[in-house]
Amino acid sequence: MIKNNIIILFYIFLFSNTNLLNAEDKNDLKIGLLAPFSGEYRSLGNSLLLSMQLALNEINDKKIIIVTRDSGSNDKVKLTKAIDDIIETGAKIIIGPIDSENFDEVERYKDIIFISLSNKYPEIKSNVISIGISLESQINALTNFIKKQKKQKTIILYPQNEYTEFIDSKIKSIKLKDYKIYKYNSDPKFLTGEIEKITNYAQRKRNLKLRKKLLENKEDPQSLRELKILEQKYTIGEVNFDSIIIIDFGSNLKSVLASLIFSDVDSEKVLFTTVNQWFDESIFFENSAKRLFYPSVNLKNFMKFNKEYKDIFKSDPNEISLLAYDAVGLIYYIWKKNNGIKSINDFFIKDKIKGKIGNFTFNNGRVFQELKIYKIENNSFKEN
Repeated sequence: MIKNNIIILFYIFLFSNTNLLNAEDKNDLKIGLLAPFSGEYRSLGNSLLLSMQLALNEINDKKIIIVTRDSGSNDKVKLTKAIDDIIETGAKIIIGPIDSENFDEVERYKDIIFISLSNKYPEIKSNVISIGISLESQINALTNFIKKQKKQKTIILYPQNEYTEFIDSKIKSIKLKDYKIYKYNSDPKFLTGEIEKITNYAQRKRNLKLRKKLLENKEDPQSLRELKILEQKYTIGEVNFDSIIIIDFGSNLKSVLASLIFSDVDSEKVLFTTVNQWFDESIFFENSAKRLFYPSVNLKNFMKFNKEYKDIFKSDPNEISLLAYDAVGLIYYIWKKNNGIKSINDFFIKDKIKGKIGNFTFNNGRVFQELKIYKIENNSFKEN
Protein backbone atom coordinates (compact mmCIF):
# COMPACT_ATOMS: atom_id res chain seq x y z
CA MET A 1 0.00 0.00 0.00
CA ILE A 2 2.82 2.43 0.90
CA LYS A 3 4.61 1.58 -2.36
CA ASN A 4 1.45 2.26 -4.39
CA ASN A 5 0.95 5.61 -2.65
CA ILE A 6 4.55 6.59 -3.51
CA ILE A 7 3.87 5.74 -7.17
CA ILE A 8 0.70 7.87 -7.18
CA LEU A 9 2.46 10.84 -5.58
CA PHE A 10 5.31 10.51 -8.09
CA TYR A 11 2.96 10.81 -11.06
CA ILE A 12 1.05 13.73 -9.54
CA PHE A 13 4.39 15.48 -8.98
CA LEU A 14 5.54 14.60 -12.50
CA PHE A 15 2.36 15.86 -14.20
CA SER A 16 2.26 19.07 -12.15
CA ASN A 17 5.89 19.95 -12.86
CA THR A 18 5.63 19.06 -16.55
CA ASN A 19 2.71 21.46 -16.77
CA LEU A 20 4.71 24.27 -15.13
CA LEU A 21 7.65 23.76 -17.45
CA ASN A 22 5.47 24.00 -20.54
CA ALA A 23 2.83 26.47 -19.44
CA GLU A 24 3.90 29.18 -21.89
CA ASP A 25 3.88 26.99 -25.02
CA LYS A 26 0.64 27.78 -26.83
CA ASN A 27 1.02 24.75 -29.09
CA ASP A 28 0.64 22.32 -26.18
CA LEU A 29 -2.54 20.33 -25.62
CA LYS A 30 -3.40 20.91 -21.97
CA ILE A 31 -5.87 18.40 -20.52
CA GLY A 32 -7.21 18.82 -17.02
CA LEU A 33 -8.01 15.81 -14.84
CA LEU A 34 -10.74 16.46 -12.31
CA ALA A 35 -10.75 13.44 -10.01
CA PRO A 36 -11.10 12.54 -6.32
CA PHE A 37 -7.58 12.22 -4.89
CA SER A 38 -8.96 12.52 -1.34
CA GLY A 39 -11.99 11.16 0.45
CA GLU A 40 -13.71 7.80 0.04
CA TYR A 41 -13.19 7.63 -3.75
CA ARG A 42 -9.49 8.55 -3.81
CA SER A 43 -8.52 5.09 -5.12
CA LEU A 44 -10.68 5.80 -8.17
CA GLY A 45 -8.91 9.11 -8.76
CA ASN A 46 -5.52 7.44 -8.51
CA SER A 47 -6.56 4.74 -10.98
CA LEU A 48 -7.79 7.32 -13.49
CA LEU A 49 -4.50 9.19 -13.24
CA LEU A 50 -2.41 6.10 -13.88
CA SER A 51 -4.57 4.97 -16.80
CA MET A 52 -4.04 8.36 -18.41
CA GLN A 53 -0.30 7.82 -18.01
CA LEU A 54 -0.66 4.59 -20.02
CA ALA A 55 -2.45 6.55 -22.75
CA LEU A 56 0.35 9.13 -22.81
CA ASN A 57 2.94 6.38 -23.11
CA GLU A 58 1.20 5.00 -26.17
CA ILE A 59 0.55 8.36 -27.86
CA ASN A 60 4.12 9.47 -27.16
CA ASP A 61 3.58 13.15 -27.88
CA LYS A 62 5.34 15.51 -25.48
CA LYS A 63 2.96 18.32 -26.40
CA ILE A 64 0.23 16.74 -24.25
CA ILE A 65 0.25 18.26 -20.77
CA ILE A 66 -1.90 16.77 -18.01
CA VAL A 67 -3.02 19.09 -15.22
CA THR A 68 -4.35 17.21 -12.17
CA ARG A 69 -6.51 18.65 -9.42
CA ASP A 70 -8.35 17.03 -6.53
CA SER A 71 -12.13 17.37 -6.88
CA GLY A 72 -12.69 15.63 -3.53
CA SER A 73 -15.66 13.40 -2.82
CA ASN A 74 -19.06 15.12 -2.80
CA ASP A 75 -17.41 18.45 -2.02
CA LYS A 76 -18.74 21.23 -4.28
CA VAL A 77 -16.42 23.85 -2.79
CA LYS A 78 -13.35 21.74 -3.56
CA LEU A 79 -14.77 20.89 -6.99
CA THR A 80 -15.17 24.56 -7.92
CA LYS A 81 -11.69 25.44 -6.70
CA ALA A 82 -10.20 22.51 -8.64
CA ILE A 83 -11.87 23.65 -11.86
CA ASP A 84 -10.72 27.24 -11.35
CA ASP A 85 -7.15 26.07 -10.72
CA ILE A 86 -7.13 23.99 -13.90
CA ILE A 87 -8.50 26.87 -15.96
CA GLU A 88 -5.78 29.17 -14.60
CA THR A 89 -3.15 26.90 -16.16
CA GLY A 90 -4.66 27.54 -19.59
CA ALA A 91 -6.41 24.17 -20.02
CA LYS A 92 -9.66 24.42 -21.99
CA ILE A 93 -10.67 20.78 -21.80
CA ILE A 94 -11.12 18.72 -18.65
CA ILE A 95 -11.65 15.01 -18.07
CA GLY A 96 -14.30 14.89 -15.35
CA PRO A 97 -16.42 15.22 -13.35
CA ILE A 98 -17.00 11.55 -12.61
CA ASP A 99 -20.47 12.04 -11.12
CA SER A 100 -23.31 13.36 -13.29
CA GLU A 101 -24.72 15.03 -10.17
CA ASN A 102 -22.06 17.71 -10.69
CA PHE A 103 -23.12 18.58 -14.25
CA ASP A 104 -25.06 21.65 -13.10
CA GLU A 105 -21.90 22.94 -11.42
CA VAL A 106 -19.72 22.64 -14.52
CA GLU A 107 -22.23 23.87 -17.10
CA ARG A 108 -21.63 27.44 -16.00
CA TYR A 109 -18.07 27.23 -17.37
CA LYS A 110 -19.28 27.87 -20.90
CA ASP A 111 -15.86 28.11 -22.55
CA ILE A 112 -14.55 24.87 -21.01
CA ILE A 113 -15.24 21.38 -22.42
CA PHE A 114 -15.77 18.58 -19.91
CA ILE A 115 -15.38 14.92 -20.91
CA SER A 116 -17.24 13.01 -18.22
CA LEU A 117 -16.83 9.29 -17.59
CA SER A 118 -20.42 9.10 -16.33
CA ASN A 119 -22.76 6.67 -18.09
CA LYS A 120 -25.97 8.42 -17.14
CA TYR A 121 -26.53 10.86 -19.99
CA PRO A 122 -25.37 10.00 -23.54
CA GLU A 123 -26.72 13.36 -24.67
CA ILE A 124 -24.11 16.06 -25.14
CA LYS A 125 -25.30 18.58 -22.56
CA SER A 126 -24.14 22.13 -23.25
CA ASN A 127 -20.39 21.78 -22.58
CA VAL A 128 -20.37 18.20 -21.19
CA ILE A 129 -19.76 15.00 -23.18
CA SER A 130 -20.36 11.74 -21.31
CA ILE A 131 -18.46 8.74 -22.70
CA GLY A 132 -19.49 6.17 -20.08
CA ILE A 133 -21.17 2.93 -21.19
CA SER A 134 -24.72 4.28 -21.37
CA LEU A 135 -27.82 2.23 -20.70
CA GLU A 136 -29.11 3.29 -24.13
CA SER A 137 -26.09 1.72 -25.84
CA GLN A 138 -26.55 -1.45 -23.81
CA ILE A 139 -30.27 -1.68 -24.57
CA ASN A 140 -29.58 -1.11 -28.26
CA ALA A 141 -27.03 -3.95 -28.30
CA LEU A 142 -29.38 -6.30 -26.43
CA THR A 143 -32.43 -5.62 -28.60
CA ASN A 144 -30.42 -6.21 -31.77
CA PHE A 145 -29.11 -9.47 -30.29
CA ILE A 146 -32.61 -10.62 -29.26
CA LYS A 147 -33.90 -9.93 -32.76
CA LYS A 148 -31.05 -11.92 -34.31
CA GLN A 149 -31.95 -14.83 -32.04
CA LYS A 150 -35.53 -14.58 -33.45
CA LYS A 151 -37.11 -14.22 -30.04
CA GLN A 152 -40.68 -12.93 -30.10
CA LYS A 153 -41.73 -12.25 -26.50
CA THR A 154 -39.41 -10.43 -24.11
CA ILE A 155 -39.84 -9.49 -20.45
CA ILE A 156 -37.75 -6.73 -18.91
CA LEU A 157 -37.02 -7.02 -15.19
CA TYR A 158 -35.57 -4.31 -12.97
CA PRO A 159 -35.80 -3.41 -9.27
CA GLN A 160 -37.89 -0.80 -7.53
CA ASN A 161 -35.31 1.54 -6.07
CA GLU A 162 -33.81 5.01 -6.48
CA TYR A 163 -32.87 4.23 -10.11
CA THR A 164 -36.31 2.99 -11.21
CA GLU A 165 -37.46 6.31 -12.65
CA PHE A 166 -34.18 6.67 -14.56
CA ILE A 167 -34.53 3.18 -16.05
CA ASP A 168 -38.19 3.93 -16.90
CA SER A 169 -37.07 6.83 -19.06
CA LYS A 170 -34.42 4.78 -20.87
CA ILE A 171 -36.69 1.81 -21.57
CA LYS A 172 -38.58 4.04 -24.00
CA SER A 173 -35.75 3.48 -26.47
CA ILE A 174 -36.51 -0.26 -26.65
CA LYS A 175 -37.06 -1.36 -30.26
CA LEU A 176 -38.93 -4.61 -29.71
CA LYS A 177 -42.47 -5.30 -30.90
CA ASP A 178 -43.66 -7.45 -28.02
CA TYR A 179 -42.28 -6.90 -24.53
CA LYS A 180 -43.55 -6.50 -20.98
CA ILE A 181 -42.00 -4.69 -18.03
CA TYR A 182 -41.94 -6.05 -14.48
CA LYS A 183 -40.48 -4.18 -11.51
CA TYR A 184 -39.54 -6.32 -8.55
CA ASN A 185 -38.74 -5.89 -4.87
CA SER A 186 -35.04 -6.64 -4.31
CA ASP A 187 -35.74 -8.00 -0.83
CA PRO A 188 -35.20 -11.80 -1.02
CA LYS A 189 -38.27 -12.27 1.18
CA PHE A 190 -40.46 -10.99 -1.65
CA LEU A 191 -38.38 -11.54 -4.78
CA THR A 192 -38.93 -15.28 -5.23
CA GLY A 193 -42.69 -14.91 -4.83
CA GLU A 194 -42.78 -12.12 -7.41
CA ILE A 195 -40.75 -14.16 -9.91
CA GLU A 196 -43.09 -17.12 -9.35
CA LYS A 197 -46.03 -14.93 -10.34
CA ILE A 198 -44.27 -13.64 -13.44
CA THR A 199 -43.42 -17.19 -14.53
CA ASN A 200 -46.83 -18.65 -13.59
CA TYR A 201 -44.95 -21.16 -11.47
CA ALA A 202 -47.85 -22.29 -9.27
CA GLN A 203 -50.06 -23.22 -12.24
CA ARG A 204 -47.25 -25.05 -14.01
CA LYS A 205 -46.52 -26.98 -10.82
CA ARG A 206 -50.22 -27.94 -10.55
CA ASN A 207 -50.12 -29.05 -14.18
CA LEU A 208 -47.31 -31.45 -13.31
CA LYS A 209 -49.10 -32.83 -10.27
CA LEU A 210 -52.31 -33.45 -12.22
CA ARG A 211 -50.50 -35.10 -15.13
CA LYS A 212 -48.55 -37.42 -12.83
CA LYS A 213 -51.72 -38.38 -10.98
CA LEU A 214 -53.38 -39.25 -14.29
CA LEU A 215 -50.48 -41.45 -15.37
CA GLU A 216 -50.02 -43.23 -12.04
CA ASN A 217 -53.08 -45.43 -12.68
CA LYS A 218 -51.85 -46.52 -16.12
CA GLU A 219 -49.57 -49.44 -16.85
CA ASP A 220 -48.92 -49.18 -20.59
CA PRO A 221 -45.25 -48.67 -21.57
CA GLN A 222 -45.78 -45.19 -23.02
CA SER A 223 -47.43 -43.91 -19.82
CA LEU A 224 -44.74 -45.46 -17.66
CA ARG A 225 -42.01 -43.83 -19.76
CA GLU A 226 -43.71 -40.44 -19.55
CA LEU A 227 -44.19 -40.78 -15.80
CA LYS A 228 -40.51 -41.58 -15.36
CA ILE A 229 -39.61 -38.41 -17.28
CA LEU A 230 -42.05 -36.31 -15.25
CA GLU A 231 -40.47 -37.52 -12.01
CA GLN A 232 -37.40 -35.49 -13.03
CA LYS A 233 -39.39 -32.29 -13.63
CA TYR A 234 -40.67 -29.53 -11.35
CA THR A 235 -43.35 -28.11 -13.64
CA ILE A 236 -45.17 -28.69 -16.93
CA GLY A 237 -45.87 -25.99 -19.46
CA GLU A 238 -43.92 -23.18 -21.05
CA VAL A 239 -43.57 -19.67 -19.65
CA ASN A 240 -45.17 -16.84 -21.62
CA PHE A 241 -41.88 -15.36 -22.86
CA ASP A 242 -38.79 -16.50 -24.73
CA SER A 243 -36.23 -13.89 -23.67
CA ILE A 244 -35.43 -11.86 -20.56
CA ILE A 245 -33.54 -8.61 -20.01
CA ILE A 246 -32.51 -8.17 -16.37
CA ILE A 247 -31.32 -4.66 -15.52
CA ASP A 248 -29.50 -5.29 -12.27
CA PHE A 249 -26.05 -6.02 -10.83
CA GLY A 250 -24.10 -7.94 -8.21
CA SER A 251 -25.95 -9.94 -5.58
CA ASN A 252 -29.33 -8.62 -6.76
CA LEU A 253 -28.75 -9.98 -10.25
CA LYS A 254 -27.67 -13.33 -8.82
CA SER A 255 -30.84 -13.47 -6.69
CA VAL A 256 -33.03 -12.83 -9.72
CA LEU A 257 -31.24 -15.52 -11.73
CA ALA A 258 -31.59 -17.99 -8.86
CA SER A 259 -35.30 -17.21 -8.53
CA LEU A 260 -35.85 -17.75 -12.25
CA ILE A 261 -34.12 -21.14 -12.13
CA PHE A 262 -36.04 -22.06 -8.96
CA SER A 263 -39.22 -21.20 -10.87
CA ASP A 264 -38.14 -23.71 -13.52
CA VAL A 265 -37.35 -21.30 -16.34
CA ASP A 266 -35.14 -23.24 -18.76
CA SER A 267 -32.17 -21.18 -19.99
CA GLU A 268 -31.89 -23.54 -22.97
CA LYS A 269 -35.30 -22.38 -24.18
CA VAL A 270 -35.41 -18.85 -22.78
CA LEU A 271 -32.68 -16.35 -23.66
CA PHE A 272 -31.23 -14.88 -20.45
CA THR A 273 -29.63 -11.44 -20.91
CA THR A 274 -28.50 -8.67 -18.61
CA VAL A 275 -26.64 -5.36 -18.77
CA ASN A 276 -22.88 -4.72 -18.67
CA GLN A 277 -21.20 -6.63 -15.83
CA TRP A 278 -17.58 -5.60 -16.59
CA PHE A 279 -16.54 -9.28 -16.77
CA ASP A 280 -17.18 -9.93 -13.09
CA GLU A 281 -15.87 -13.46 -12.53
CA SER A 282 -17.80 -13.90 -9.28
CA ILE A 283 -20.83 -14.76 -11.40
CA PHE A 284 -19.07 -17.99 -12.41
CA PHE A 285 -19.96 -19.41 -9.01
CA GLU A 286 -23.69 -19.05 -9.64
CA ASN A 287 -25.15 -22.30 -10.94
CA SER A 288 -28.05 -20.30 -12.33
CA ALA A 289 -25.81 -18.33 -14.71
CA LYS A 290 -24.65 -21.07 -17.06
CA ARG A 291 -26.16 -19.35 -20.10
CA LEU A 292 -26.18 -15.62 -19.63
CA PHE A 293 -25.52 -12.98 -22.29
CA TYR A 294 -24.67 -9.32 -21.89
CA PRO A 295 -23.22 -6.37 -23.83
CA SER A 296 -19.83 -5.03 -22.86
CA VAL A 297 -16.61 -3.39 -23.94
CA ASN A 298 -14.05 -5.23 -26.05
CA LEU A 299 -12.84 -8.12 -23.87
CA LYS A 300 -9.40 -8.49 -25.50
CA ASN A 301 -8.68 -4.79 -25.09
CA PHE A 302 -10.01 -4.86 -21.54
CA MET A 303 -7.75 -7.77 -20.53
CA LYS A 304 -4.74 -6.28 -22.31
CA PHE A 305 -5.25 -2.94 -20.57
CA ASN A 306 -5.65 -4.59 -17.15
CA LYS A 307 -2.47 -6.65 -17.64
CA GLU A 308 -0.40 -3.67 -18.77
CA TYR A 309 -1.70 -1.56 -15.89
CA LYS A 310 -0.98 -4.29 -13.33
CA ASP A 311 2.48 -5.05 -14.72
CA ILE A 312 3.52 -1.40 -14.47
CA PHE A 313 1.73 -0.18 -11.36
CA LYS A 314 1.47 -3.46 -9.39
CA SER A 315 -2.23 -2.97 -8.66
CA ASP A 316 -5.59 -3.56 -10.34
CA PRO A 317 -7.27 -0.66 -12.18
CA ASN A 318 -10.76 0.54 -11.47
CA GLU A 319 -13.11 -0.62 -14.23
CA ILE A 320 -13.88 2.86 -15.56
CA SER A 321 -10.17 3.69 -15.84
CA LEU A 322 -10.40 2.27 -19.33
CA LEU A 323 -12.70 5.20 -20.14
CA ALA A 324 -10.10 7.72 -18.93
CA TYR A 325 -7.58 6.06 -21.24
CA ASP A 326 -9.97 6.44 -24.17
CA ALA A 327 -10.83 10.01 -23.18
CA VAL A 328 -7.19 11.02 -23.65
CA GLY A 329 -7.12 9.30 -27.04
CA LEU A 330 -10.37 10.96 -28.12
CA ILE A 331 -9.20 14.44 -27.15
CA TYR A 332 -5.86 13.92 -28.89
CA TYR A 333 -7.61 12.66 -32.06
CA ILE A 334 -9.89 15.72 -32.25
CA TRP A 335 -6.96 18.05 -31.47
CA LYS A 336 -4.82 16.59 -34.25
CA LYS A 337 -7.69 16.37 -36.75
CA ASN A 338 -8.74 20.02 -36.31
CA ASN A 339 -5.31 21.44 -35.51
CA GLY A 340 -6.66 22.46 -32.11
CA ILE A 341 -9.94 22.37 -30.18
CA LYS A 342 -11.99 25.56 -30.33
CA SER A 343 -15.38 24.43 -29.00
CA ILE A 344 -17.52 21.41 -28.22
CA ASN A 345 -18.72 21.50 -31.84
CA ASP A 346 -15.35 20.03 -32.84
CA PHE A 347 -16.56 16.74 -31.34
CA PHE A 348 -19.63 16.55 -33.60
CA ILE A 349 -17.94 14.31 -36.14
CA LYS A 350 -19.17 11.52 -38.38
CA ASP A 351 -16.05 9.43 -37.92
CA LYS A 352 -16.28 6.19 -35.98
CA ILE A 353 -13.84 6.46 -33.07
CA LYS A 354 -11.91 3.31 -32.18
CA GLY A 355 -11.02 3.11 -28.51
CA LYS A 356 -10.07 0.49 -25.96
CA ILE A 357 -13.74 0.04 -25.07
CA GLY A 358 -14.55 -0.57 -28.74
CA ASN A 359 -16.02 1.77 -31.34
CA PHE A 360 -18.14 4.77 -30.44
CA THR A 361 -19.84 7.46 -32.46
CA PHE A 362 -21.36 10.92 -32.07
CA ASN A 363 -24.81 11.01 -33.62
CA ASN A 364 -27.51 13.69 -33.30
CA GLY A 365 -25.89 15.16 -30.23
CA ARG A 366 -25.55 11.80 -28.48
CA VAL A 367 -22.71 9.39 -27.77
CA PHE A 368 -23.20 5.72 -28.62
CA GLN A 369 -20.90 2.76 -27.99
CA GLU A 370 -20.91 -0.24 -30.30
CA LEU A 371 -20.87 -2.98 -27.70
CA LYS A 372 -20.17 -6.66 -28.28
CA ILE A 373 -22.34 -9.42 -26.80
CA TYR A 374 -20.58 -11.88 -24.48
CA LYS A 375 -21.74 -15.21 -23.13
CA ILE A 376 -20.91 -16.73 -19.78
CA GLU A 377 -20.17 -20.39 -20.44
CA ASN A 378 -18.01 -22.99 -18.66
CA ASN A 379 -16.56 -20.42 -16.25
CA SER A 380 -15.38 -18.15 -19.02
CA PHE A 381 -16.50 -15.16 -21.08
CA LYS A 382 -16.94 -15.82 -24.78
CA GLU A 383 -17.78 -13.37 -27.52
CA ASN A 384 -21.03 -14.40 -29.09
